[in-house]
Amino acid sequence: MSAADLSDGATARLAERLLGMRANREVIPPDPDHSVRWHQHDYPSTVARWNYHPEYEIHLIRKGTGKFIVGDHIGTFEAGHVSLVGSGLPHDWVSDLEPGEVIAGRDALIQFDGKWVEQTATLVPEFAEIKPLLEQSARGIEFLGTTAVTAAAAIEAMGASTGLERLHHLLELFAILAHAPQQDRRYLADEWFRPQLDGQAAAVVDIVLEYVFSNHAGSVKMSEAAALVGMPEPTFSKYFKRATGQNFSDLVRKLRLAHARRLLEHSDKAISDICYEVGFSNLSNFNRHFLNDAGETPRQYRQRTQG
Repeated sequence: MSAADLSDGATARLAERLLGMRANREVIPPDPDHSVRWHQHDYPSTVARWNYHPEYEIHLIRKGTGKFIVGDHIGTFEAGHVSLVGSGLPHDWVSDLEPGEVIAGRDALIQFDGKWVEQTATLVPEFAEIKPLLEQSARGIEFLGTTAVTAAAAIEAMGASTGLERLHHLLELFAILAHAPQQDRRYLADEWFRPQLDGQAAAVVDIVLEYVFSNHAGSVKMSEAAALVGMPEPTFSKYFKRATGQNFSDLVRKLRLAHARRLLEHSDKAISDICYEVGFSNLSNFNRHFLNDAGETPRQYRQRTQG
C-alpha cells in the first residue's frame, strides 16, 4: 500500500480513522462475574490495533504468523506466542494475511487492574510474588520455551471455565509466569521508552504501522507514510519520533531485521537471498546492521539458532 495506490475509499477510511481517533486508549469493559477479564477475538478486528490501556495484559497468539510491536521493540510471532504487557505500554500484533483472509479466534487474552492485585495482596500475602513480575512488565515480556507452552495451556483453561475453576487457572498462570526462569523471558521495550501518546497520535501510528508492515520487504518511504496521514514530511518525522520513541527509519530497519531473524531460524535460504528478501539493498549493509542489532553475524545467528 503506497500513498499513490490509495483509492478514494481507502483515503476516506484513513481519514475516518484519524478524525474518529479509533486507535486510542482502549477502554477495557469490566467482567462483573470474574476478577479479571478473559477475552478472545479474530483478526482483523477493531480491537487489534496500536493501542494502550492502564490494565495489564497477558496475550496468547493461537494461530498464524506475523509481526508485533511492544513499545519500541519489533519482533515476529507464530502460534504459541505468549507475552505480558505492562500498564500503559502500547502494543500491536499484525498477522500475515492473504487478501480477504480472516483468522478466527487468533487471540486469547487476560486483562486485569494492577490495583486489584495490590488490594488482594493485602488480604492474600502470596499475591506479593506477582509484584516483581508486574514491575518488569513495564518493558513487556515475551515468554519462551516450556514457560510459553504451560502458560498457553493455562490461558486456554481459563477460557473454558468459570467461577472458582477459572480463578484456579488464573492463579496457576500467575505462578507459571512469576516463576519463569530468566532464559524463558525476553524483555522487549528499552527501559527508557516513554512515548507521548494521545488519541490522534495513536491513530497516526496505527496507520503508519499498517503501511510499513505491509511494505517493509519492498519500497518504504517516509514521504509516503507522511502523505498517508496528511502531514508534511518534516512534521511527520518529529511527530512519529515523539509518539513512538524511535525514528521512522529505525522502525523500518528493526522490522526488516526481525523478518531476517525468522528466515535465518526457520529456512535454509542463502543469507544473500534473505538480505534482499527483507528489503536491504546490499549484503554488506545488511551484515553491518544485523551485527549491530544482534551482536553477531547472520551466519553466527543461524548456526546458534539452528544448531
